[in-house]
Amino acid sequence: MTADLIKKSERPVFPFTAIVGQEEMKLTLSLNVIDPKIGGVIIMGDRGTGKSTTIRAITDILPEMEVVQDDPFNSHPSDYELMSEEIRNKVEKGEAVPIAKKKVSMIDLPLGATEDRVCGTIDIEKALTEGVKAFEPGLLAKANRGILYVDEVNLLDDHLVDILLDSAASGWNTVEREGISIRHPARFVLVGSGNPEEGELRPQLLDRFGMHSEIRTVRDPELRVQIVEQRSEFDKNPQECLTQYKAQQDQFKEVITKAQELLPQVTLEYDLRVKISQVCGELDVDGLRGDIVTNRAAKAYAAYNGRTSVTVEDIQAVITMCLRHRLRKDPLETIDSGDKVQKVFEEVFADVL
Repeated sequence: MTADLIKKSERPVFPFTAIVGQEEMKLTLSLNVIDPKIGGVIIMGDRGTGKSTTIRAITDILPEMEVVQDDPFNSHPSDYELMSEEIRNKVEKGEAVPIAKKKVSMIDLPLGATEDRVCGTIDIEKALTEGVKAFEPGLLAKANRGILYVDEVNLLDDHLVDILLDSAASGWNTVEREGISIRHPARFVLVGSGNPEEGELRPQLLDRFGMHSEIRTVRDPELRVQIVEQRSEFDKNPQECLTQYKAQQDQFKEVITKAQELLPQVTLEYDLRVKISQVCGELDVDGLRGDIVTNRAAKAYAAYNGRTSVTVEDIQAVITMCLRHRLRKDPLETIDSGDKVQKVFEEVFADVL
């Protein structure tokens, strides 16, 4: 077993490319990693369907990022939008900042977390006596440029969900106390998961997640056996399993890296943008978030497939995941929300399909 596959001090993570039967969840996570501005993903589905395993697996496969060494906010060494005020002041003064390579972090947000634990705290006593802004970073600071994962997000306090979504949308977290204000970057991919049986998220909050992934328990007996055997083999000998999938893991990492580099060059024709908005209009989607997310997801999907121009097929591949959770629920309606999105899509894009 080579050192770059697994360090003794680290807990082995099930290989992302070995996960089968949950392609929609894998795709939504991949697209959000390619373009974090999509706005995260909410994964809803049955218990024991590998939600947590898949989310941890994609973090493990991501390429390392450049950060300012020993900086609690994972500040980018050159991008002002991704660095703390302290690092920004140093860079503007022409001071050299030490650079290090770091794995993309995945931060777990526990259900019982307090607002101070999430946002961070200001030491008022130190600020008043010593005249310095003493800030204890919270989970949002640690998640900057990484993934923030909330399991059972539908059970999380609505106030905390609002804070998370506001930070994810703006890319910044501001903590104010007794007239003292601290602001730091909080650019992260917000991933929430939950079981619909334990309660639904409010529509206003659901709408704030960029994409929605619906997970079903695998019913095919042969596929179920394959999944069980894979997991058993990994638990028995994780090093051997990681060695077996190393080539596939490296290949997927290369696909993600190339897609991230290609994304700024991807274009979406005006006529297709109009049709996307027409679909949103006919589905009575409130606001413009659905239009924006579908545009971004379609571009990310094109980049994922190594292309610089969005096709109708790209839009069809992502539009259900972008709009399904934004539809108004009618208890008398028998058609599934995902089927409804595809039906309207086919009607609007009939002339170009």
